[in-house]
Amino acid sequence: MNYFSKRRATKRSVLKPQMGVFVVERRRHPRYRIEFPLTYSMVKGKTASRWGLAMDAGEGGILVYLKERVKIGAILKIEMFYAEKLPLKKITATAKVVWSDSAAKDTFGEYRYGLQLESIEKGDFNKLRLLLRRCRNMAEIGSGTSVPPH
Repeated sequence: MNYFSKRRATKRSVLKPQMGVFVVERRRHPRYRIEFPLTYSMVKGKTASRWGLAMDAGEGGILVYLKERVKIGAILKIEMFYAEKLPLKKITATAKVVWSDSAAKDTFGEYRYGLQLESIEKGDFNKLRLLLRRCRNMAEIGSGTSVPPH
């Protein structure tokens, strides 16, 4: 029996509320949980498109899981796919990798990246805004809050 298991056996743990933890959101645009497949390729260099997964998005950026390591500062061409009606719809943009870390092994990919949107066509930006509005409404329905209509 090691130190930690012996300690657990002799003393019961009591969860105490943590005081003084305050999280400040620094993003200009709120993020919403999504789960959409995407393809990506490097803008510089000739690389084939690869698959990834978008996990949350906002008007300024996207959290993605990718299976390969990508350098911070790299510019990617991304195409995010979503279902509204058949056929699948897509949003095309270029994005800059602004941060990365290793993802948990049980998630889709091995690496997690924060992408900052660099450019997007006006029509695709409108699609993204509409998609995010729907995600916000779904989240509010699930939490029981309501928002007055615009």
